Amino acid sequence: MKKPIAMGLWALLCLLVLPAPRTMNAQTGIVGTRHNLSVTGPGELKALSETRICIFCHTPHNAQPATPLWNKQIDARIYSTYTSSTMGATPGQPTGPSRLCLSCHDGTVALGAVLHPSSGIAMSASGGIPANRSSYLGTSLFDDHPVSFSYYDSLPDPELLEAPPAALLFYENGMVHCSTCHDPHNDQNSKLLSMSNEYSALCVTCHKTAGWQESSHRTSLQTWTGQAPNPWPRTGAGTEFNWTTVAQNGCGSCHAPHSAGGPKRLLSCYGPECTPFTEEGNCAPCHNGNAASRNVISQFNKPSRHSLDSATDVHDPREDPRMIVNHVECVDCHNPHASRPGAGQPPGVSGRQERVSGVDAGGTVRFPAANEYEVCFKCHADSVPFKSFSAGFPVQRVVNTTNTRIEFSTANPSYHPVISYGRNSDVPSLPSSLAPPEWNLSASSIIRCTDCHDSDETAALGGAGPRGPHGSLYSPLLREAYETADNTLESIGSFALCYRCHERSSILADISFQKTTSAGKGGHSLHLGPAVNAPCSACHDPHGVPDKALTGDHTHLMNFDTTIVTAQGTNPYPFFTDLGSRSGSCTLSCHGQLHDGRSYP
Repeated sequence: MKKPIAMGLWALLCLLVLPAPRTMNAQTGIVGTRHNLSVTGPGELKALSETRICIFCHTPHNAQPATPLWNKQIDARIYSTYTSSTMGATPGQPTGPSRLCLSCHDGTVALGAVLHPSSGIAMSASGGIPANRSSYLGTSLFDDHPVSFSYYDSLPDPELLEAPPAALLFYENGMVHCSTCHDPHNDQNSKLLSMSNEYSALCVTCHKTAGWQESSHRTSLQTWTGQAPNPWPRTGAGTEFNWTTVAQNGCGSCHAPHSAGGPKRLLSCYGPECTPFTEEGNCAPCHNGNAASRNVISQFNKPSRHSLDSATDVHDPREDPRMIVNHVECVDCHNPHASRPGAGQPPGVSGRQERVSGVDAGGTVRFPAANEYEVCFKCHADSVPFKSFSAGFPVQRVVNTTNTRIEFSTANPSYHPVISYGRNSDVPSLPSSLAPPEWNLSASSIIRCTDCHDSDETAALGGAGPRGPHGSLYSPLLREAYETADNTLESIGSFALCYRCHERSSILADISFQKTTSAGKGGHSLHLGPAVNAPCSACHDPHGVPDKALTGDHTHLMNFDTTIVTAQGTNPYPFFTDLGSRSGSCTLSCHGQLHDGRSYP
């Protein structure tokens, strides 16, 4: 009769020495979890004959440590821990409950190696947890959610709840341990989670990332197409969770709490794109068309593209946007926690660029960026580009600059209306018959950088591709052809980018650039026609032109291509003089023709 009494006390102790499961019913409890390592356990790793369950972790006598009557030797061990520029606290070596969990999950000690019985327990597999199992963490914890730190040490942080949430288990001084997110006795939420993480419920209990509630990653009902690779190998179809939509997977679409491919910020990243780790590889499994509605990743295979593959560093949320000199990553333009549908009004950011950093027209850092051009100015203004330009660009001009912040300045004699409205109250070539009616272009319109720099398959022109400057057949990352080579035959196709906004018939009718009255020559029709075959870029700089002494007037985007147009007479530069009322004069040499103060009309 003594043995049943002893076993009854042992079972009672098992219930008393550890924190009680958060919830319990007839179908839950440790018996049905993989922490039941007895011969009756449901997992592959289990005892050959041992029927007791609690013994693998607990013993009623001579435990180490005494609380919670631990039945495994806790040897001194050094772990590498998680680090990130965005984390306020500094995790120490695992202690307390986390160290107890690691006595199995670091894989260094055999599962059957217990203090009592001293001979150990015979198991179906010898040694510790095999390294090929998801439950194996090893001693390198740099790619796992940090533990053994105080929640309070991470505060203040606008991305975190102001105090440890009551729904989760924290320890003295708000210490975060494995058992904050995992309940070792209860698997009703799968992976022994403390609460369900469907729709990111567990993650957002602590993390309150700005913009998340409206973001596509929280709300999208897109599902996996079934094409490899699987975008959700940890939480999607065929896993214990079996979640099917972007919204259900939520944070799990991009982040992995354990064994993350991109350790900093725990980016999931798996597959060939992540060997070695790349940030774009974290986006690829969904945005290659396998879950997202359009295939963005394919755009980066085009001849003109934002060169993610040439980056020598990765994006850091704490970096100075004015000092991005050696990388371009998806998250430089998109905040995955806030990105959402919505075009917005130019020049403002679209929903896809919500809560992204930027640099404003004055060179000041802005967060979040209010206007699309501010996002572009991070790399295409004061920063030095890390990659050479597309072939033939930049065009060599009288006034040279690759700083688009300066080019679009409203203090310039002329500029395309990206930062603000243009200088001209009347532009006779607007609108073009090729422009969609909804563009409603006029001299008072403001445009975006992406109205020119866009995919050649852009949905804005009825294509099936994604919007945005990811990749294009046309350099430099243009949605349509813009030929800059001398002797280019004029056609709608050659200057499609220009003619999409500016009416071709108006241009060729010489309405804005009239012929000379004396000889009946000149005008756009002559310069673009077969007698000259000059491209638009021979005279016009599409971004804008800063004023520069002794270089002539730069109204009407006049800034000559010096490989086509050269100086004449005493002027050190090819020279344009604006005489007002759509008239002017040129002093230059072009195609062997001397213009010595030749005026029009």
